[in-house]
Amino acid sequence: MGTPGGRVVSKVLDRERRGAMGAGEMPLEARALTGVNPDRELVASCRAGDPQAFARLVALHEGMVFNLSARLLGDTEEARDVAQEVFLQVYRVLDRFEGRSSLKTWIYRIAVNQCHNRRRFWHRRRRDREQAFDEGLSTGGAIASGPNPYEEAQRRERALRVQEALLQLSFEHRTVLVLREVEGLTCEEVGVALGVPEGTVKSRLSRAREAMRLRLRGLVEEGGAS
Repeated sequence: MGTPGGRVVSKVLDRERRGAMGAGEMPLEARALTGVNPDRELVASCRAGDPQAFARLVALHEGMVFNLSARLLGDTEEARDVAQEVFLQVYRVLDRFEGRSSLKTWIYRIAVNQCHNRRRFWHRRRRDREQAFDEGLSTGGAIASGPNPYEEAQRRERALRVQEALLQLSFEHRTVLVLREVEGLTCEEVGVALGVPEGTVKSRLSRAREAMRLRLRGLVEEGGAS
């Protein structure tokens, strides 16, 4: 994993991801694909004009696209809009998928590009302030509804602190960290998704982990002690 600080940051991110899943909230990770290797048959059926096949493709990947977009943009409403744009783009350019990477990695690349374009639009509209999205982490019920309200409140606070720290990183560092630590891609897959060499991924990842470690001092110390 690299430096000790980087390993602890990874542990904190993994703990928040698993905590969100256990509470039935929006998971930090992408929804896992089902089946052994559905890409080839699924793409072939989509290209043949089977609407049910494309609906299946969306169902398999919509969770990961929304979660990635929400983590990169910090705004759940924007993430929903971006997810729609991503699948419109997938539909339009599916004939260009050559199978040299997994379908998931190919869709990640489209999603990252859409998020990047959305941020550029924000800047042109002078919307530089990214929003914390605690409403996206909420199940809609009161905190006291959990089995242990105090622990639930603490977990929500940690999750928000992690997301706030992510939003303080540059878009490049945030993207590589989310793809590697949250979505679980290998450095090679992250490079394919971003269109950069694997060495560049590792360099950005190291800097991103260190930046997160500095922004999450309290959580890092807590994670290192557990």
